[in-house]
Amino acid sequence: MSGIKFYLVKGSALFGESHYPEKRKFVKIVRALNEKQAIEYIYSYFGSKNKIKRYNIKIEQISEIKEEEIPDRRIRELAKIDKIIM
Repeated sequence: MSGIKFYLVKGSALFGESHYPEKRKFVKIVRALNEKQAIEYIYSYFGSKNKIKRYNIKIEQISEIKEEEIPDRRIRELAKIDKIIM
């Protein structure tokens, strides 16, 4: 079984479809096993947080990135955790 990888997802989404539609670009770093799961995460994230339908989300680019290339320090630190103890 392969390990978890980091994906850089770029695209655009239509926010506020019902009142004042506004198309915005987004860049998101996602942890997933493969590209298909990363895309599914983007759809579910924007759908749950912003009530955006899947057909209003356009993914323009998805690329695998290395852990060292992640710009956010918090995400890099979380990536080093190998288990969670509760």
